[in-house]
Amino acid sequence: MMTIRLMLVDDHEVVRSGLRMLLEGEPDVEIVGEFGLAKEALDSLERLKPDVIVMDIGLPDLSGIDATSEVKRLSEGTAVVALTIHEDEEYFFKMLDAGASGYVPKRAAPDELLTAIRTAAMGEVYLYPSMAKLLVKDYLTQESQTNMGGGMDGLTDREQEVLAHLADGATNLEIGETLGISPKTVARHRENIMRKLGMHSRTELVKYAIRKGIIQA
Repeated sequence: MMTIRLMLVDDHEVVRSGLRMLLEGEPDVEIVGEFGLAKEALDSLERLKPDVIVMDIGLPDLSGIDATSEVKRLSEGTAVVALTIHEDEEYFFKMLDAGASGYVPKRAAPDELLTAIRTAAMGEVYLYPSMAKLLVKDYLTQESQTNMGGGMDGLTDREQEVLAHLADGATNLEIGETLGISPKTVARHRENIMRKLGMHSRTELVKYAIRKGIIQA
């Protein structure tokens, strides 16, 4: 079993304490560090080498958005999961654009955070359902005047199926089980989809899938 090296970054000690109590009992999670300031966490990246960072957005010294951008610059392989009180599209889009692999409201059930951490550790993106819906509705409003036209830009039927599941937030493993193909085959389809569409993130795929009617708002 892979052990996930986890770092906690939140300026409220009571939150860090609660997260520690929740996560320390998980056999596949090792908390390698916890910090109340973003700069302290960034300074410790090279030494602690976390696989995943659970990051608050409202930090006193540096916003979680800027801190996430810096994490991805310093340690591209480290995934960031936002754990925040903010549930509006402004913060959601900014965190995803900064490179976050997950976004979980602090009101979410503990299992949601665990799922986000494990998903991020596998190199996938976790979209909390209500946040994904908010993103979709906001995007539809902003793009209501845009018409991408018909067609699927050269995507095969199988690639369209994979795209629909990717846009819904499924992992390669989950997609493979649903479609009866291996995760490696899913990964290959995903690479082809990205190449054909000229896209680089799941956020872009969600937008495309909604605009094409592959998934519903």
